[in-house]
Amino acid sequence: MFTAFARAFKTPDLRKKLLFTLGIIVIYRLGAHIPAPGVDYTKVQQCIDQADSGGLLGLMQMFSGGALLQITIFALGIMPYITASIILQLLTVVIPRLEALKKEGQSGTAKITQYTRYLTVALAVLQGTGLVATARSGALFQNCTVGDQIVADKSVFTTIIMVITMTAGTAAVMWLGELITDRGIGNGMSILMFISIAATFPGALWAIKESGKLADGWIEFGTVILIGFVMVGLVVFVEQAQRRIPVQYAKRMIGRRSYGGTSTYIPLKVNQAGVIPVIFASSLLYIPALIVQFSNSKAGWATWITDNFVQQNEPIYMAAYFLLIVFFAFFYVAISFNPDEVADNMKKYGGFIPGIRAGRPTAEYLSYVLNRITWPGSLYLALIALVPTMALAGFGGANANFPFGGTSILIIVGVGLETVKQIESQLQQRNYEGFLR
Repeated sequence: MFTAFARAFKTPDLRKKLLFTLGIIVIYRLGAHIPAPGVDYTKVQQCIDQADSGGLLGLMQMFSGGALLQITIFALGIMPYITASIILQLLTVVIPRLEALKKEGQSGTAKITQYTRYLTVALAVLQGTGLVATARSGALFQNCTVGDQIVADKSVFTTIIMVITMTAGTAAVMWLGELITDRGIGNGMSILMFISIAATFPGALWAIKESGKLADGWIEFGTVILIGFVMVGLVVFVEQAQRRIPVQYAKRMIGRRSYGGTSTYIPLKVNQAGVIPVIFASSLLYIPALIVQFSNSKAGWATWITDNFVQQNEPIYMAAYFLLIVFFAFFYVAISFNPDEVADNMKKYGGFIPGIRAGRPTAEYLSYVLNRITWPGSLYLALIALVPTMALAGFGGANANFPFGGTSILIIVGVGLETVKQIESQLQQRNYEGFLR
């Protein structure tokens, strides 16, 4: 990885792209520390150390790079864009118009991207309104005595200005990501996501060291670092694992020329769903706690939810989290990979899997293989997501601050591998150009 970056800095064109990307990252991190208008920054700092950032709130805090609880202009981060992208991807399976656009190639993809932008702005308005309302009521920092004084001016005008500012901040983040994609090293939104998560690591690690009791916290600190290295190695191993289905294309004569006769393969990843099942499961499990929080009910069902679904180390919460991740892994793979469509395309271009008849038998074979490899992939996702709770059960309340959680490690490793591949492909392309010259 470091070798690829060193070689890239020696190439003038790539060096410009890398420096441009670093400049955009600096702007993004500066925006994550500028308070939104109407926010009392001093009182926010008084409450920030007491905040319980678990559940969906912790997920949004992670994707915003710590800007959410700071209530900055980039407080929403890229979470609205991620949500909009997932919604559009799910709707593509349901709405025929979107499915037709997806098949149109580059023009259809551009149209879907435009719809994603519109939906991102709409979601930013909704999430910004919810964040401002929560901050005004004092519910954002429930354990803080001055939590209801964070937004001193509770007028409608101030609320509208705060929502507009956060929505504009989300649009700016989306624009910065697209700039990295167009003029930087590519994968703009993924890189901003990577930076957001990595920015929370130093503070989280130091908080674990400060809360530790063995050798002034250095034993706990070293244990967490060791667990992190083991998890990174495991994630890299599984993320690179794939089942390659061999495909043979028959020769075809068109005029005096023969086409085909080549062999290739269909790569089916063990973790075909990526980090999406973890995000879905986290969001869904936060809904019961959210209902209890806004209903203020003291009934038996509300007490049961508070006892079992608010704290992440509860056995019922962990079991539900595990099962939901496994379910959503199969669900997402089912809607993102269509064996019938792949089999039809292979049949159309004269391709076949050796030993399997073209058409329906090929689709059934692909579905069988996909189900077989999705089982270990889903179990791996569930275990990785539960590591913070299981590994730090005895570390005294550090679970929520554990930096090497499943979602963060999956995203960081995935984006890191993809970025290195992108740089190496551009280096290889320039080597070919130099050879041709």
